[in-house]
Amino acid sequence: MYRFLLTPRWWGINVFVLLAIPFCIFMGSWQLSRFESRVEAHRSADKQVETARTEAARPLADLLPVDQSTSGKRAVVSGRYAKQLLVPDRQLDGRDGFYVLTLLRTDSGQALPVVRGWLPGRADAAKAPAPPAGEVTVTGALQASETPGDNGVSTQGGLPSGQTAAISAASLVNLVPYRVYDAWITLEKSDSGMTAVPATAPDNSGLDLKAFQNLGYTGEWFVFAGFTVFMWFRLLRREVEFARDAALGLVPDEETPAQQPTAV
Repeated sequence: MYRFLLTPRWWGINVFVLLAIPFCIFMGSWQLSRFESRVEAHRSADKQVETARTEAARPLADLLPVDQSTSGKRAVVSGRYAKQLLVPDRQLDGRDGFYVLTLLRTDSGQALPVVRGWLPGRADAAKAPAPPAGEVTVTGALQASETPGDNGVSTQGGLPSGQTAAISAASLVNLVPYRVYDAWITLEKSDSGMTAVPATAPDNSGLDLKAFQNLGYTGEWFVFAGFTVFMWFRLLRREVEFARDAALGLVPDEETPAQQPTAV
């Protein structure tokens, strides 16, 4: 009854199934491992942000370039405050407001973007307190340059003079006449009554949309494997039933051609 399994047609079906099932399981397991690695990275990043608060501050030069291992670390740097900008449309504790961003000119000639604090409401230069004059030494959490469109960073263009949508060297280099570090810090203690902006976890280390996409793909690949097995058994049962009916002579007769109408 199962001799049909040796036919070329069923050889092709069986080979396809034998290749498809392990492939689907492999892809599902790989996507699951990607999701688990993102979960672990998320936990490590949160722990890093917490532990960094108690670590001794290190010179800025020792922490550059910013990567997942140095993001959130306490950095100390000296210089003189220069141009001040506002970063609109930033939320803190569920409220809308803006960052006060001031460029700190260092002895190297480069400028480090420093988020001195957050203020509620619409971005207004009159509300932003002026930076301290003279030589200052600041300590804050090191952060990587932002990318417009990621983590809620605005991609809005055409902002008023004195504002920037993203805190990044690529954006700021067009607004100031000096080189800018490809990094920024947020002060531990804000200036002049502003609210301190907490450090964020490094990029690609959170449970973002990509992480849950990996989890969704995991389910899809395992469903494909199960569907392949289901369809194989369904085709097998149909073929067995057809062979059984043929053995019992229950194969339906071919339809007879319709009779031609006779002329009257």
